[in-house]
Amino acid sequence: MEFTMLLFWIIALVVLIVVEAVTAQMVTIWFAAGAVGAIVAERLGAEVWVQWVVFVAVSAVALIATRPLVKKITKAKVQPTNADRCIGMVAVVTEEINNVEGRGQVHVNGVTWTARSLDGSIFKKGERVIVERIDGVKLIVKA
Repeated sequence: MEFTMLLFWIIALVVLIVVEAVTAQMVTIWFAAGAVGAIVAERLGAEVWVQWVVFVAVSAVALIATRPLVKKITKAKVQPTNADRCIGMVAVVTEEINNVEGRGQVHVNGVTWTARSLDGSIFKKGERVIVERIDGVKLIVKA
């Protein structure tokens, strides 16, 4: 059996679809569309260089036309929680914060949280700190 460009484009199409099926992100679907365009060009008797131009052009058009929509659909939605309200608030250290020893607690907004220092500073019990961010179940605080 002679290896033809038609066979090449069919193999490329199958490989691109399989890669798309096993990945979590849309990464090859546009090139699969380009391979379909190249198959059509090959069937119409186009030269090999024309098939490649069709492949690149169809892939680019598909990418440009659909990428913004795909990004919008696949964008992870951040669900704000009540804990997010702590960010920027003043907290009171209830247990010395010492990152090296892996300990520290603060009280903020009526809740006691495990806390760590943003820059490694040690904060004594009773000091006031500002909540910079939340990392898992710990508040990251600064002076």
